[in-house]
Amino acid sequence: MAKIKKDTNLRKSILQAAITGQLISNVEGETKTGKELLDKIIEERNAKLLAQWEEAKKKNPKAKKPAPIVASEITEDEIPFEIPKSWCWCRLGDIGDFLRGSGIKREETRLEGYPCIRYGEMYTKYKTVIKDTVSFVEKEIFDKCQKIKTNDIVMSLTGENEYDIALAAVYLGEKVVAMGGDMTRFRPCLINSLFYVYAINSPYGIKCKSQLATGNIIVHISNDKLSSILIPLPPLAVQNAIVAKLEEVLPLVYAYENAVLQKEELKTALPDKVKKAILQEAIQGKLTKSWRKTATIEESGKQLLDRIIEERNAKLLAQWEEAKKKNPKAKKPAPIVASEITEDEIPFEIPKSWCWCRLSNLCNIYTGNSINETEKKLKYTNIKDGWVYIGTKDVGFDQTINYDNGIKIPFEKDTFRIAPKNTVLMCIEGGSAGRKIAFTNQDVCFGNKLCCFNPYKYEVEKFLFYFLQSTVFIDAFKDNINGIIGGVSINKIKEMLFPLPPLAEQEKIVEIIEQMLPLCEKLGG
Repeated sequence: MAKIKKDTNLRKSILQAAITGQLISNVEGETKTGKELLDKIIEERNAKLLAQWEEAKKKNPKAKKPAPIVASEITEDEIPFEIPKSWCWCRLGDIGDFLRGSGIKREETRLEGYPCIRYGEMYTKYKTVIKDTVSFVEKEIFDKCQKIKTNDIVMSLTGENEYDIALAAVYLGEKVVAMGGDMTRFRPCLINSLFYVYAINSPYGIKCKSQLATGNIIVHISNDKLSSILIPLPPLAVQNAIVAKLEEVLPLVYAYENAVLQKEELKTALPDKVKKAILQEAIQGKLTKSWRKTATIEESGKQLLDRIIEERNAKLLAQWEEAKKKNPKAKKPAPIVASEITEDEIPFEIPKSWCWCRLSNLCNIYTGNSINETEKKLKYTNIKDGWVYIGTKDVGFDQTINYDNGIKIPFEKDTFRIAPKNTVLMCIEGGSAGRKIAFTNQDVCFGNKLCCFNPYKYEVEKFLFYFLQSTVFIDAFKDNINGIIGGVSINKIKEMLFPLPPLAEQEKIVEIIEQMLPLCEKLGG
């Protein structure tokens, strides 16, 4: 299931409703119109321009008189949606002015000093409202930079995608702030800055910016293009009322998003977490704690281990006796003994009837044979009789094996290693190492990145299968991964510890696990 993104459909709908006049009804007592506000804004901006010109003339009598600002022409074809009658359309450049920042290098920032904002921080450090900065510069740098003041809208002119480009925030701090490069500040006139932050960040605002932005990997937008964006202008009292409503509603939306996200993450993670918990309880003997109180245990884990080793030694001697018939000088094999295990190695306490051993004491562990793609096609495709050849790709993350891959090894090719029926295959190299594991239902040949765990005593194979999926084993496996490709050596795996219960208890544990795991999978439904 897809995760909730930082901009949910609910939040988008609310912001879109805000800028189309659908979030609130008419504000009681409001008699002004957006058009009257726009006229007043332009009048105010022109008065400011003239005042600046008069001031400039004191230093330079030839200073050129500025051209008056006039409201932009807007055709019917440009209007993207209907707005209330008391509102009007304008361009961002009609209601304020843009100013681009100057570069502040990362190495020029300090933990204290004069406040500054760099463009990258717009995506990582700040949200809709900025009151305090996280970066500072020395006075020399500060004095060279363009400045951000209270109620200025701050935007980044560079981003990694069309969504982020010119993402807006309003500065409501008291101190003057230095502005870094690839940024712009929009200084609005006689409007509610926060309303226009919401408008710029609305789905409509994002669409406008993405259509004007250029670039693929790195996206850019200019002040001129931002100035040209068509934007609704409600009366000021309406802007204030919409902002008040958004500040009331959006925290509830964020809380809802977080709750939904946590629920979805929990729903996705819950089956896996419960499975891990069940397997951990199983390999520690906790699932069968009550069973042991009434069960008659005829052979302990230690006795089972001794019997396995005794049978292995008997088999080695029999093979040696057979070898002597062909070669009287055949060397007698050294007897197998249980591996020593120190107290420091033991990861957790197990029942008294269990014992610790190493995986090499319990099963034969080996990898398969490598076959390149050319060989597969020329020699081992369309073979009628033979062992199915299982590669890493044929083992699924869902513990299934694809036996119908079309690749077989003829029976006469007895140099190929076999993973017998009812043994475990696990990937031990590459990105799937430790993550792909399956239980065979027939004899198969297999690839060199797969490892076969072939028990010396077949009654333990299912308990072994579940142990190899436990957190204890997986953590130990991960701790031993090395190399460029990433894998664990056979020798390392052989040395890993295994908690060995009596056979009867293994059977009971497997029975309980196989009753519980199907129920566990339903938790995610």
